[in-house]
Amino acid sequence: MQLLIPFAALRAAPWAELSELRLPHLQALLGRWTLAARDEADELSLSPPHERALALALGWQGSDGRLPWAARAAAADGIDVGDLAWGLLTPAHWHLGTDQVSLIDPAGLMLDESTSRALFAAVQDLFTSQGWLLVWGSALRWYAAHESLAELPCAALDRVIGRNVDRWLGHDPGLRAIRRLQSEVQMVLHSHPLNEVREAQGLLPVNSFWLSGCGTAQPVAGTPPTVDDRLHAPALASDWAGWARAWETLDEGPIRALLATASADASLTLCGERTAARYEPASPGLLAGLVQRLRPRPPASALLETL
Repeated sequence: MQLLIPFAALRAAPWAELSELRLPHLQALLGRWTLAARDEADELSLSPPHERALALALGWQGSDGRLPWAARAAAADGIDVGDLAWGLLTPAHWHLGTDQVSLIDPAGLMLDESTSRALFAAVQDLFTSQGWLLVWGSALRWYAAHESLAELPCAALDRVIGRNVDRWLGHDPGLRAIRRLQSEVQMVLHSHPLNEVREAQGLLPVNSFWLSGCGTAQPVAGTPPTVDDRLHAPALASDWAGWARAWETLDEGPIRALLATASADASLTLCGERTAARYEPASPGLLAGLVQRLRPRPPASALLETL
């Protein structure tokens, strides 16, 4: 059993208020297992730690912001990706605040298939007229293929949700065309009748898109871990009470099962905003193992803060 947990910690978490967070099975696992690898960057990297860790497990090659998640997702959606370079276009709402433009979590758009397809059709010609291939995958997954996406660095959507988009727009020359397309899409969608209907219903309009996961498909050369994403939504919503409850269910479920496994191939990868830390079962001698178990360990929450 190999388990990967994104958003195991965030820098913005109120750790003082979370001091009562109790994760006994994680605490026990950290006392018995050893740190096998630690991948550190900073919170401004385009690819968050959970994407880097999963790419490593898949045996992929690629620098920051250049991991082909779009091609992988498109293939899973039944699209023949071939050897084209793909990018994921996520329909989104950009919120204009007093001093910044922020991207609202697309999951909160409650975008149904028929509306998504209609909005997709409204902007499709903007891309195809410039030599792009655009394919609808699902309500929140539109795919674009173009040679310019082969090595284009893009910030992961998880980096941008709830934050100022300016920080993540990037400065690569290849992104200029994307910025033009975003402006054109915004103009088309601004007065689209379906957005007027959505606003009348109290729903957010779809007024832009975010591009991520660019590149050509890569073969999978490793065993992908199980990704448990239950911390994702409360973390990005800064719902710390919900995040703590989700952690406690994780601890009682998958972490407890992982602790009980006898497999030497088991692993647990905890991912925060900066760091991915992978733990594996220790295999010391009897005496060394006893010493390791008896050694005082800080609370699990203290380790999470370092991610």
